Amino acid sequence: MTARFNAIGLVVSDMAASVTFYRRLGLPFPEGSEAQPHVEAELPGGFRLLLDTEETVRSFHPGWQPPSGGGRSSLAFLCDGPKEVDTLYEELVGAGYHGELKPWDAFWGQRYAVVTDPDGNGVDLFAPLPAAQ
Repeated sequence: MTARFNAIGLVVSDMAASVTFYRRLGLPFPEGSEAQPHVEAELPGGFRLLLDTEETVRSFHPGWQPPSGGGRSSLAFLCDGPKEVDTLYEELVGAGYHGELKPWDAFWGQRYAVVTDPDGNGVDLFAPLPAAQ
């Protein structure tokens, strides 16, 4: 028997806010997800993003507490090009989400930016830079 990576799960404090945020990034959460305690979005390649409310997690793990301090994980979204990184970053920040790192041309060859979701998880936006000529 071999375990296969299948999903990424996030615990959220406000399901409606999180679903709205991730829909802005193109994730297809089903209609009505905003009011559910657990939701899933199918991702390319057969993976899923799972969102569970804090209450849902406490229903099977009563001692669970949200982590404190800085985050150690992030979700990364490949954009169509460097301009889309800038546009999407500005759209999200303009909608009230926190811009953690403004778009910049990273030394590893990507246009790169970071916003945070409603629970403070890092969301990386990136695209390859055109090759230097």
